[in-house]
Amino acid sequence: MHSSTTPAKSDYPWLIIASGCLIAAMTFGPRSAMGFFQLPMLADTGWSRSDFGLAMALQNLIWGVGQPFFGAIADKFGTWRVLALSGFIYAAGLLLMASPESLWYLHLGGGVMVGLGIASGSFGIVLAAFARNVTAEQRSFTFGLGTAAGSAGMFIFAPYSQALINHFGWSDSLLILSAMMLVIPILAIPLRGNSSSGTQKQTDVAQSIGAALREAFSHQSYILLAVGFFVCGFQVAFITAHFPAYIGDIGIEAKFAVLGLALIGFFNIIGSLASGIIGQKYSKPIFLALIYIGRSIAVTAFLLLPQTGTSVVIFASVMGLLWLSTVPPTNALVAIMFGTRYLGMLGGIVFFSHQIGSFLGVWLGGYLYDIYGSYDPVWWLGVILGLFAALIHWPIKETAIERENIVIPAE
Repeated sequence: MHSSTTPAKSDYPWLIIASGCLIAAMTFGPRSAMGFFQLPMLADTGWSRSDFGLAMALQNLIWGVGQPFFGAIADKFGTWRVLALSGFIYAAGLLLMASPESLWYLHLGGGVMVGLGIASGSFGIVLAAFARNVTAEQRSFTFGLGTAAGSAGMFIFAPYSQALINHFGWSDSLLILSAMMLVIPILAIPLRGNSSSGTQKQTDVAQSIGAALREAFSHQSYILLAVGFFVCGFQVAFITAHFPAYIGDIGIEAKFAVLGLALIGFFNIIGSLASGIIGQKYSKPIFLALIYIGRSIAVTAFLLLPQTGTSVVIFASVMGLLWLSTVPPTNALVAIMFGTRYLGMLGGIVFFSHQIGSFLGVWLGGYLYDIYGSYDPVWWLGVILGLFAALIHWPIKETAIERENIVIPAE
């Protein structure tokens, strides 16, 4: 696809896009900063890194389990209702997580409830709403905008959360973040509507949920895409949860951990926007394969070369470019394959695979550290998985599924 096919900017539904982008920043920001809470929380409570790692792993797993269901609910009953629910659940989870009285509160609040809050307000929900209101030619760029907004949330909330912790302590900082999540239902008002509304509703085929699921799970390219996204989750969730602690372990000043995650967020913005543009012009599967190869090279270089504050800055910048650049082409491929009618659900299933990887990356990070006293085994596993992901993306076909007979279900 060439840029000449891209409609004029005035054709974009900017109010919907702006609202969705702000929500993506709000929901992605705090969970990206969870690693900064680990060490002060453990110092006050005496819990282990495995305890914290399990809570964050649960958060990622619940996020993944919940997103297909919330996506299906949004497709059926409306995006605004699901996003409003997200704000309340997210706020309640952070509120519960702020209590140092019981490890149970950490797992239930920071793990289960925050996971549900992110699932109901995440990229998949927002991008599906975008897809229903922009043309096929506009999707990749619009998805890049939404993903870049989430990256901006990471860039903003990393130093902001650290500043809150320095001034108010980790518990009160979580209370402040909890209150901020209550803005989401207001921001979500322009995203009213479901899969039967929007400017692109007339382009979708009428189909039952069951038929859509059977179709997706019998499609090889969809399965490969989901398996590849598992690797993305493993790599980024491990770094998000354990990078600040790792920086301390190798004797580098804590300020570089803050700077590193902020740089990941900043370059993530550039990478996400570039990904959306590149995805409109070139093969999305090959582009995804190159992203995974790039990640494996970056981690290998970071581990083998001398590790200093400068190397942290360089590594974070490179990883930022490759961080969420997988999201626009991945979601665009699902829309190309199956249309937008069940994009919230089908994109959510692919993302569930991502979050299984996230669960393992976060949990193994803490578990293997407690056994070996090092994060190196998980770093190297991520390198190997990146090469595997690159390999399986190569045969993915960037074409719509061939449909012979679609039965219109009775309403």
